[in-house]
Amino acid sequence: MNSGQQHRVFGRRAQEHILILASGDKVRHMTIQPWMAAVAFCFLGVFSIGYLLATSYLVLRDDLIGATMARQARMQHDYEDRIAALRAQVDRITSRQLLDQQVVEDKVDKLMEQQMALTSRHGKLDNLLDRAESSGLTDKDSAPASPVQSYAPAIKDKRASLDHSGIEAIEKQLASGAPADATPDNTTLAYVPATETVGDRADRIFSKVTLSLKDVEQDQRSRIEQLTSDAGNAANAIESVLTRFKIPMPEAAAKQDEDDGAVGGPFVEPESNDDFNNSLIALDDALTRLEAVRNTAESLPFRSPAIGKEMTSPFGNRRDPFLGRLALHSGVDFRFSPGEKIRPTAPGKVISAGWTGGYGNMVEIDHGNGISTRYGHMSQVLVKTGDTVDRSDIIGLAGSTGRSTGTHLHYEVRQNGHAVDPVYFMNAGLKLATYIK
Repeated sequence: MNSGQQHRVFGRRAQEHILILASGDKVRHMTIQPWMAAVAFCFLGVFSIGYLLATSYLVLRDDLIGATMARQARMQHDYEDRIAALRAQVDRITSRQLLDQQVVEDKVDKLMEQQMALTSRHGKLDNLLDRAESSGLTDKDSAPASPVQSYAPAIKDKRASLDHSGIEAIEKQLASGAPADATPDNTTLAYVPATETVGDRADRIFSKVTLSLKDVEQDQRSRIEQLTSDAGNAANAIESVLTRFKIPMPEAAAKQDEDDGAVGGPFVEPESNDDFNNSLIALDDALTRLEAVRNTAESLPFRSPAIGKEMTSPFGNRRDPFLGRLALHSGVDFRFSPGEKIRPTAPGKVISAGWTGGYGNMVEIDHGNGISTRYGHMSQVLVKTGDTVDRSDIIGLAGSTGRSTGTHLHYEVRQNGHAVDPVYFMNAGLKLATYIK
Protein backbone atom coordinates (compact mmCIF):
# COMPACT_ATOMS: atom_id res chain seq x y z
CA MET A 1 0.00 0.00 0.00
CA ASN A 2 1.28 3.33 -1.06
CA SER A 3 1.48 6.50 0.98
CA GLY A 4 -1.60 8.00 -0.57
CA GLN A 5 -3.68 5.13 0.53
CA GLN A 6 -2.30 5.29 4.13
CA HIS A 7 -3.28 8.99 4.36
CA ARG A 8 -6.74 8.20 3.34
CA VAL A 9 -7.19 5.38 5.82
CA PHE A 10 -5.34 6.65 8.95
CA GLY A 11 -5.09 10.35 8.26
CA ARG A 12 -1.94 12.49 8.11
CA ARG A 13 1.05 11.04 9.93
CA ALA A 14 2.89 13.40 12.32
CA GLN A 15 6.26 14.49 11.13
CA GLU A 16 9.11 13.17 13.21
CA HIS A 17 11.91 15.47 14.51
CA ILE A 18 15.40 14.23 14.07
CA LEU A 19 18.38 15.67 15.86
CA ILE A 20 21.63 15.30 13.89
CA LEU A 21 24.94 15.60 15.69
CA ALA A 22 28.08 15.80 13.51
CA SER A 23 31.58 15.61 14.96
CA GLY A 24 34.32 15.31 12.39
CA ASP A 25 33.71 12.25 10.28
CA LYS A 26 31.11 10.99 12.69
CA VAL A 27 27.49 11.89 12.19
CA ARG A 28 24.88 10.89 14.70
CA HIS A 29 21.17 11.41 14.63
CA MET A 30 18.50 10.89 17.23
CA THR A 31 14.83 10.96 16.74
CA ILE A 32 13.14 13.19 19.29
CA GLN A 33 10.07 11.51 20.67
CA PRO A 34 7.21 13.45 22.30
CA TRP A 35 7.90 12.00 25.78
CA MET A 36 11.44 13.22 25.54
CA ALA A 37 10.21 16.73 24.96
CA ALA A 38 7.87 16.42 27.96
CA VAL A 39 10.70 15.23 30.21
CA ALA A 40 12.93 18.05 29.09
CA PHE A 41 10.18 20.57 29.72
CA CYS A 42 9.56 19.21 33.23
CA PHE A 43 13.23 19.31 34.02
CA LEU A 44 13.46 22.90 32.90
CA GLY A 45 10.39 23.76 34.99
CA VAL A 46 11.80 22.12 38.11
CA PHE A 47 15.13 23.80 37.61
CA SER A 48 13.46 27.17 37.16
CA ILE A 49 11.39 26.71 40.34
CA GLY A 50 14.44 25.63 42.32
CA TYR A 51 16.36 28.57 41.05
CA LEU A 52 13.60 30.93 41.99
CA LEU A 53 13.32 29.39 45.47
CA ALA A 54 17.05 29.58 46.02
CA THR A 55 17.09 33.15 44.89
CA SER A 56 14.15 33.98 47.20
CA TYR A 57 15.87 32.27 50.16
CA LEU A 58 19.03 34.24 49.56
CA VAL A 59 17.02 37.40 49.37
CA LEU A 60 14.78 36.66 52.42
CA ARG A 61 17.35 34.77 54.54
CA ASP A 62 18.22 37.70 56.78
CA ASP A 63 14.57 38.36 57.53
CA LEU A 64 13.95 34.70 58.40
CA ILE A 65 17.00 34.52 60.61
CA GLY A 66 15.95 37.71 62.41
CA ALA A 67 12.42 36.40 62.99
CA THR A 68 13.76 33.10 64.31
CA MET A 69 16.15 34.86 66.69
CA ALA A 70 13.37 37.15 67.86
CA ARG A 71 11.13 34.15 68.51
CA GLN A 72 13.86 32.41 70.45
CA ALA A 73 14.49 35.60 72.45
CA ARG A 74 10.78 35.79 73.30
CA MET A 75 10.77 32.15 74.41
CA GLN A 76 13.87 32.76 76.53
CA HIS A 77 12.25 35.77 78.20
CA ASP A 78 9.08 33.77 78.84
CA TYR A 79 11.07 30.99 80.50
CA GLU A 80 13.06 33.50 82.52
CA ASP A 81 9.84 35.12 83.69
CA ARG A 82 8.46 31.73 84.70
CA ILE A 83 11.67 30.83 86.49
CA ALA A 84 11.56 34.17 88.35
CA ALA A 85 7.94 33.49 89.29
CA LEU A 86 8.89 30.05 90.58
CA ARG A 87 11.75 31.50 92.59
CA ALA A 88 9.41 34.09 94.08
CA GLN A 89 6.92 31.32 94.86
CA VAL A 90 9.63 29.25 96.54
CA ASP A 91 10.75 32.30 98.53
CA ARG A 92 7.18 32.96 99.63
CA ILE A 93 6.71 29.34 100.66
CA THR A 94 10.04 29.32 102.51
CA SER A 95 9.16 32.55 104.29
CA ARG A 96 5.70 31.24 105.12
CA GLN A 97 7.18 28.04 106.50
CA LEU A 98 9.49 30.06 108.73
CA LEU A 99 6.55 32.17 109.88
CA ASP A 100 4.47 29.03 110.42
CA GLN A 101 7.25 27.53 112.50
CA GLN A 102 7.43 30.68 114.59
CA VAL A 103 3.64 30.67 114.99
CA VAL A 104 3.69 27.03 116.08
CA GLU A 105 6.49 27.67 118.56
CA ASP A 106 4.63 30.67 119.98
CA LYS A 107 1.46 28.60 120.31
CA VAL A 108 3.43 25.83 122.01
CA ASP A 109 4.91 28.34 124.46
CA LYS A 110 1.43 29.60 125.28
CA LEU A 111 0.10 26.07 125.70
CA MET A 112 3.05 25.19 127.93
CA GLU A 113 2.28 28.22 130.09
CA GLN A 114 -1.35 27.12 130.25
CA GLN A 115 -0.23 23.59 131.08
CA MET A 116 1.97 24.80 133.93
CA ALA A 117 -0.88 26.96 135.24
CA LEU A 118 -3.35 24.09 134.96
CA THR A 119 -0.93 21.69 136.64
CA SER A 120 -0.47 24.11 139.52
CA ARG A 121 -4.22 24.66 139.72
CA HIS A 122 -4.87 20.93 139.60
CA GLY A 123 -2.58 20.33 142.57
CA LYS A 124 -4.41 22.96 144.59
CA LEU A 125 -7.81 21.83 143.35
CA ASP A 126 -7.12 18.16 144.11
CA ASN A 127 -6.16 19.06 147.67
CA LEU A 128 -9.27 21.21 148.05
CA LEU A 129 -11.49 18.44 146.65
CA ASP A 130 -10.01 15.97 149.11
CA ARG A 131 -10.77 18.40 151.92
CA ALA A 132 -14.28 18.95 150.56
CA GLU A 133 -14.81 15.20 150.40
CA SER A 134 -13.60 14.74 153.96
CA SER A 135 -16.01 17.50 154.97
CA GLY A 136 -18.88 15.64 153.35
CA LEU A 137 -19.47 18.20 150.60
CA THR A 138 -18.64 16.01 147.62
CA ASP A 139 -17.69 12.53 146.50
CA LYS A 140 -14.36 12.08 144.80
CA ASP A 141 -16.07 10.14 142.00
CA SER A 142 -18.06 13.27 141.14
CA ALA A 143 -15.02 15.54 141.10
CA PRO A 144 -14.45 17.48 137.90
CA ALA A 145 -12.14 16.01 135.33
CA SER A 146 -8.44 16.69 135.56
CA PRO A 147 -7.41 19.73 133.52
CA VAL A 148 -3.85 18.59 133.00
CA GLN A 149 -4.51 16.96 129.65
CA SER A 150 -1.95 18.85 127.61
CA TYR A 151 -2.00 19.49 123.90
CA ALA A 152 0.91 20.72 121.87
CA PRO A 153 2.58 19.89 118.55
CA ALA A 154 5.96 18.21 118.46
CA ILE A 155 8.57 20.94 118.69
CA LYS A 156 12.25 20.32 119.42
CA ASP A 157 13.37 20.50 123.03
CA LYS A 158 9.75 20.79 124.20
CA ARG A 159 8.43 17.27 123.85
CA ALA A 160 9.68 16.10 127.24
CA SER A 161 7.56 18.58 129.12
CA LEU A 162 4.30 17.65 127.40
CA ASP A 163 1.98 14.72 127.89
CA HIS A 164 2.48 11.93 125.36
CA SER A 165 -1.22 11.56 124.61
CA GLY A 166 -1.61 15.29 123.98
CA ILE A 167 1.36 15.33 121.61
CA GLU A 168 0.02 12.40 119.63
CA ALA A 169 -3.37 14.08 119.34
CA ILE A 170 -1.90 17.33 118.02
CA GLU A 171 0.54 15.59 115.71
CA LYS A 172 -2.29 13.54 114.24
CA GLN A 173 -4.30 16.68 113.52
CA LEU A 174 -1.31 18.58 112.14
CA ALA A 175 -0.48 15.65 109.86
CA SER A 176 -4.03 15.50 108.51
CA GLY A 177 -3.19 17.92 105.66
CA ALA A 178 -0.23 18.90 103.49
CA PRO A 179 1.39 22.30 103.03
CA ALA A 180 1.63 23.99 99.65
CA ASP A 181 3.97 22.13 97.29
CA ALA A 182 7.22 24.07 96.88
CA THR A 183 8.15 22.29 93.62
CA PRO A 184 5.04 22.09 91.45
CA ASP A 185 5.02 20.26 88.15
CA ASN A 186 5.68 21.92 84.79
CA THR A 187 1.99 22.34 84.06
CA THR A 188 1.67 25.21 86.57
CA LEU A 189 4.85 27.21 86.22
CA ALA A 190 3.47 30.70 86.69
CA TYR A 191 1.58 30.48 90.04
CA VAL A 192 0.66 27.82 92.56
CA PRO A 193 -2.31 28.60 94.82
CA ALA A 194 -1.35 27.96 98.48
CA THR A 195 -3.38 25.45 100.47
CA GLU A 196 -3.83 25.49 104.25
CA THR A 197 -0.39 25.66 105.83
CA VAL A 198 0.93 24.08 109.01
CA GLY A 199 0.69 27.44 110.75
CA ASP A 200 -2.94 27.83 109.74
CA ARG A 201 -3.79 24.33 110.96
CA ALA A 202 -1.80 24.86 114.15
CA ASP A 203 -3.62 28.13 114.81
CA ARG A 204 -6.98 26.45 114.18
CA ILE A 205 -6.16 23.42 116.34
CA PHE A 206 -4.68 25.46 119.16
CA SER A 207 -7.73 27.72 119.10
CA LYS A 208 -9.94 24.68 119.59
CA VAL A 209 -7.68 23.42 122.38
CA THR A 210 -7.72 26.83 124.06
CA LEU A 211 -11.51 26.99 123.86
CA SER A 212 -11.71 23.47 125.26
CA LEU A 213 -9.42 24.43 128.15
CA LYS A 214 -11.54 27.51 128.80
CA ASP A 215 -14.64 25.31 128.93
CA VAL A 216 -12.91 22.97 131.40
CA GLU A 217 -11.80 25.96 133.47
CA GLN A 218 -15.33 27.39 133.44
CA ASP A 219 -16.78 24.05 134.57
CA GLN A 220 -14.22 23.84 137.34
CA ARG A 221 -14.89 27.41 138.40
CA SER A 222 -18.63 26.69 138.58
CA ARG A 223 -17.88 23.58 140.62
CA ILE A 224 -15.58 25.54 142.93
CA GLU A 225 -18.16 28.29 143.42
CA GLN A 226 -20.77 25.67 144.26
CA LEU A 227 -18.44 23.99 146.75
CA THR A 228 -17.59 27.38 148.27
CA SER A 229 -21.28 28.15 148.68
CA ASP A 230 -21.97 24.70 150.17
CA ALA A 231 -19.04 25.01 152.57
CA GLY A 232 -20.21 28.45 153.67
CA ASN A 233 -23.77 27.25 154.21
CA ALA A 234 -22.59 24.24 156.19
CA ALA A 235 -20.29 26.39 158.33
CA ASN A 236 -23.14 28.82 158.97
CA ALA A 237 -25.45 26.00 160.03
CA ILE A 238 -22.87 24.56 162.43
CA GLU A 239 -22.04 28.02 163.79
CA SER A 240 -25.69 28.70 164.48
CA VAL A 241 -25.88 25.56 166.60
CA LEU A 242 -22.65 26.34 168.44
CA THR A 243 -23.80 29.90 169.07
CA ARG A 244 -27.05 28.63 170.56
CA PHE A 245 -25.05 26.66 173.12
CA LYS A 246 -22.71 29.62 173.65
CA ILE A 247 -19.73 27.70 172.30
CA PRO A 248 -16.92 30.12 171.35
CA MET A 249 -16.00 30.08 167.68
CA PRO A 250 -12.62 28.55 166.81
CA GLU A 251 -9.87 30.95 165.76
CA ALA A 252 -9.88 29.88 162.10
CA ALA A 253 -13.62 30.60 161.85
CA ALA A 254 -13.44 33.79 163.90
CA LYS A 255 -10.88 35.27 161.51
CA GLN A 256 -13.52 35.19 158.80
CA ASP A 257 -15.73 37.55 160.80
CA GLU A 258 -13.12 39.96 162.11
CA ASP A 259 -14.03 43.63 162.02
CA ASP A 260 -12.33 45.75 159.37
CA GLY A 261 -11.66 48.50 161.91
CA ALA A 262 -8.17 49.80 162.69
CA VAL A 263 -6.83 48.97 159.23
CA GLY A 264 -5.80 51.15 156.31
CA GLY A 265 -3.17 52.04 153.75
CA PRO A 266 -2.98 53.22 150.15
CA PHE A 267 -4.84 51.25 147.53
CA VAL A 268 -2.55 49.11 145.40
CA GLU A 269 -3.74 46.74 142.69
CA PRO A 270 -3.36 43.08 143.69
CA GLU A 271 -0.38 41.17 142.36
CA SER A 272 -2.63 38.73 140.52
CA ASN A 273 -6.15 39.23 139.26
CA ASP A 274 -6.65 35.61 138.33
CA ASP A 275 -10.32 34.87 138.96
CA PHE A 276 -9.64 31.14 139.09
CA ASN A 277 -6.97 31.53 141.79
CA ASN A 278 -9.28 33.89 143.66
CA SER A 279 -11.96 31.19 143.49
CA LEU A 280 -9.49 28.65 144.89
CA ILE A 281 -8.57 31.04 147.69
CA ALA A 282 -12.25 31.60 148.49
CA LEU A 283 -12.87 27.84 148.54
CA ASP A 284 -9.81 27.31 150.73
CA ASP A 285 -11.04 29.92 153.21
CA ALA A 286 -14.55 28.44 153.23
CA LEU A 287 -13.21 24.92 153.79
CA THR A 288 -10.87 26.15 156.53
CA ARG A 289 -13.79 27.81 158.27
CA LEU A 290 -15.98 24.71 157.82
CA GLU A 291 -13.25 22.39 159.11
CA ALA A 292 -12.73 24.57 162.16
CA VAL A 293 -16.39 24.68 163.22
CA ARG A 294 -16.89 21.06 162.14
CA ASN A 295 -14.00 19.86 164.30
CA THR A 296 -15.41 21.86 167.19
CA ALA A 297 -18.85 20.33 166.69
CA GLU A 298 -17.41 16.81 166.44
CA SER A 299 -15.56 17.31 169.74
CA LEU A 300 -18.81 18.07 171.57
CA PRO A 301 -21.46 15.59 172.82
CA PHE A 302 -24.11 16.11 170.18
CA ARG A 303 -24.80 12.35 169.81
CA SER A 304 -26.87 9.95 171.78
CA PRO A 305 -25.06 7.52 174.11
CA ALA A 306 -27.81 4.94 173.65
CA ILE A 307 -29.03 4.90 170.06
CA GLY A 308 -32.23 2.90 169.84
CA LYS A 309 -32.52 2.55 173.60
CA GLU A 310 -35.59 3.44 175.66
CA MET A 311 -35.37 6.60 177.79
CA THR A 312 -36.64 5.68 181.24
CA SER A 313 -36.29 9.08 182.94
CA PRO A 314 -35.88 12.58 181.43
CA PHE A 315 -33.94 15.57 182.68
CA GLY A 316 -35.59 17.87 185.24
CA ASN A 317 -37.59 17.67 188.44
CA ARG A 318 -39.07 14.27 189.29
CA ARG A 319 -40.11 12.16 192.25
CA ASP A 320 -37.04 10.68 193.88
CA PRO A 321 -37.32 6.84 193.70
CA PHE A 322 -35.74 6.39 197.14
CA LEU A 323 -37.08 9.36 199.15
CA GLY A 324 -40.39 9.72 197.37
CA ARG A 325 -40.19 13.52 197.20
CA LEU A 326 -39.45 16.01 194.43
CA ALA A 327 -35.81 16.16 193.35
CA LEU A 328 -33.81 17.38 190.34
CA HIS A 329 -32.70 14.68 187.93
CA SER A 330 -29.51 16.13 186.42
CA GLY A 331 -29.39 13.80 183.42
CA VAL A 332 -31.36 11.27 181.41
CA ASP A 333 -31.63 7.51 182.00
CA PHE A 334 -31.52 4.85 179.27
CA ARG A 335 -32.49 1.21 179.73
CA PHE A 336 -29.47 -1.11 179.16
CA SER A 337 -28.84 -4.79 179.54
CA PRO A 338 -26.37 -5.90 182.21
CA GLY A 339 -22.81 -5.84 180.91
CA GLU A 340 -23.66 -3.98 177.71
CA LYS A 341 -20.82 -1.83 176.37
CA ILE A 342 -20.92 1.92 176.88
CA ARG A 343 -19.16 4.36 174.58
CA PRO A 344 -18.69 8.15 174.93
CA THR A 345 -20.71 10.58 172.84
CA ALA A 346 -17.62 12.59 171.79
CA PRO A 347 -13.83 12.35 172.07
CA GLY A 348 -12.18 13.81 175.11
CA LYS A 349 -10.03 13.25 178.18
CA VAL A 350 -11.10 11.21 181.19
CA ILE A 351 -11.06 13.47 184.27
CA SER A 352 -12.77 11.04 186.67
CA ALA A 353 -13.12 7.26 186.66
CA GLY A 354 -14.39 5.10 189.54
CA TRP A 355 -16.87 5.12 192.42
CA THR A 356 -18.51 8.52 192.84
CA GLY A 357 -21.22 8.55 195.53
CA GLY A 358 -24.76 8.17 194.15
CA TYR A 359 -23.40 7.75 190.62
CA GLY A 360 -21.86 4.45 191.57
CA ASN A 361 -19.14 3.56 189.07
CA MET A 362 -18.92 6.72 187.01
CA VAL A 363 -16.72 8.11 184.22
CA GLU A 364 -16.54 11.82 183.48
CA ILE A 365 -14.99 13.03 180.20
CA ASP A 366 -13.90 16.59 179.43
CA HIS A 367 -14.66 17.60 175.81
CA GLY A 368 -13.27 21.13 175.98
CA ASN A 369 -15.06 24.45 175.69
CA GLY A 370 -16.30 23.97 179.28
CA ILE A 371 -18.40 20.90 178.38
CA SER A 372 -18.13 17.48 180.00
CA THR A 373 -20.24 14.31 180.11
CA ARG A 374 -20.88 11.80 182.89
CA TYR A 375 -21.74 8.09 182.58
CA GLY A 376 -23.03 6.57 185.84
CA HIS A 377 -24.20 3.32 187.48
CA MET A 378 -21.78 1.18 185.43
CA SER A 379 -20.94 -2.28 186.63
CA GLN A 380 -17.33 -1.92 185.56
CA VAL A 381 -15.10 0.99 184.56
CA LEU A 382 -12.63 0.21 181.75
CA VAL A 383 -10.67 3.50 181.62
CA LYS A 384 -8.65 5.50 184.12
CA THR A 385 -8.18 9.16 184.83
CA GLY A 386 -5.98 10.89 182.23
CA ASP A 387 -6.88 8.56 179.34
CA THR A 388 -7.81 10.07 176.00
CA VAL A 389 -10.84 8.37 174.50
CA ASP A 390 -12.60 8.46 171.16
CA ARG A 391 -16.21 7.76 170.27
CA SER A 392 -15.42 4.17 169.34
CA ASP A 393 -13.68 3.37 172.65
CA ILE A 394 -15.45 1.36 175.38
CA ILE A 395 -15.34 3.18 178.71
CA GLY A 396 -17.32 0.69 180.80
CA LEU A 397 -20.12 -1.85 181.09
CA ALA A 398 -23.73 -1.13 182.01
CA GLY A 399 -24.86 -1.97 185.50
CA SER A 400 -26.89 -0.79 188.51
CA THR A 401 -24.37 0.61 191.00
CA GLY A 402 -24.98 3.58 193.32
CA ARG A 403 -28.48 5.00 193.74
CA SER A 404 -30.12 2.85 191.09
CA THR A 405 -33.23 0.72 190.92
CA GLY A 406 -32.13 -1.35 187.93
CA THR A 407 -29.63 -1.75 185.13
CA HIS A 408 -29.48 1.48 183.15
CA LEU A 409 -27.14 4.29 182.07
CA HIS A 410 -27.33 7.68 183.72
CA TYR A 411 -26.07 10.15 181.08
CA GLU A 412 -25.33 13.71 182.06
CA VAL A 413 -24.04 16.79 180.17
CA ARG A 414 -22.43 19.65 182.07
CA GLN A 415 -21.53 23.07 180.73
CA ASN A 416 -19.25 25.21 182.86
CA GLY A 417 -20.01 22.96 185.82
CA HIS A 418 -23.81 23.16 185.53
CA ALA A 419 -26.00 20.28 184.40
CA VAL A 420 -27.96 20.92 181.17
CA ASP A 421 -30.56 18.81 179.45
CA PRO A 422 -28.72 16.30 177.19
CA VAL A 423 -31.77 16.18 174.93
CA TYR A 424 -30.95 19.68 173.69
CA PHE A 425 -27.55 18.46 172.57
CA MET A 426 -29.00 15.31 171.00
CA ASN A 427 -31.62 17.32 169.08
CA ALA A 428 -28.90 19.66 167.87
CA GLY A 429 -26.93 16.59 166.82
CA LEU A 430 -29.81 15.53 164.58
CA LYS A 431 -29.57 18.87 162.80
CA LEU A 432 -25.80 18.48 162.48
CA ALA A 433 -25.98 14.88 161.32
CA THR A 434 -25.34 15.85 157.70
CA TYR A 435 -22.29 17.95 158.61
CA ILE A 436 -20.46 15.88 161.19
CA LYS A 437 -19.41 12.26 161.26
